[in-house]
Amino acid sequence: MVGIGPDTEAPVGQMRLADFDLKDRVFIVTGGARGLGLSLAEALVETGGNVYCFDREPQADERWQETARRAAKWGGSLHYRQQDVQDTDGLNRTIAEIADKHHRLDGVVAAAGVQQLCPAAEYSREDVARMMDINYTGVMMTAASAARQMFKYKCHGSMCLIASMSGSVANKGLISPVYNSSKAAVIQLARNLAMEWSPIRPDGTGGIRVNCISPGHILTPMVRKNFEEVPGLQQKWESENMMGRLAETSEFKGAALFLLSNASSFMTGNNLVIDGGHTSW
Repeated sequence: MVGIGPDTEAPVGQMRLADFDLKDRVFIVTGGARGLGLSLAEALVETGGNVYCFDREPQADERWQETARRAAKWGGSLHYRQQDVQDTDGLNRTIAEIADKHHRLDGVVAAAGVQQLCPAAEYSREDVARMMDINYTGVMMTAASAARQMFKYKCHGSMCLIASMSGSVANKGLISPVYNSSKAAVIQLARNLAMEWSPIRPDGTGGIRVNCISPGHILTPMVRKNFEEVPGLQQKWESENMMGRLAETSEFKGAALFLLSNASSFMTGNNLVIDGGHTSW
């Protein structure tokens, strides 16, 4: 069968921006305690989504609490679950509990990731394994666990994997070979999951679109730590893109909403690069 198309019963023309409406849909955002993950969760909540943020921290930060307080006004809801993506058994249980509670799961934003600055010749096997376990295997296991629940409830939805422009180019001034390699793997993973899950099968399962966002340099807590470790790095990065500045996390909300909503119903297996023109010259 073909992949799912636009809903002919949707109130397009009767409601403002109907294609972006996420009312009653259920989503999971990993790495959602702060930074980019939280901003992307906000985009889904603001359009009516019920969003569960996963992170390994015991509690989300103050900004998350403020977002949760505003969620009801927007028509959505925001929830926090302490869940490390390296704990596959726990991940499976938590995702299954959420899907069973709502009898549905409509999508995932896989934003959990870590960085480590280290010359390639000095990496230990353990450090490589840890970074790949979080940045690649954690994304794979999150997507697979969510897909099983989407198959179970025959939900046709969407997944957004957070890669990086670093998966396509080397970052000038930043020695991070394993991080960059892990993000390249995520881009390729999205293509393969899209190929496998986008068609709707005879039993009604499938219809899951999978895409990537590849951000450029963003002012996140992880990046600010890089700036502390490498003097002059912020100024160098600002000079390397066409806009002469770094991104704020809020500048990726529209892209996430586009990919998780009906607005992108014919888009799958793609990598959306948002980098201020960094890779265009």
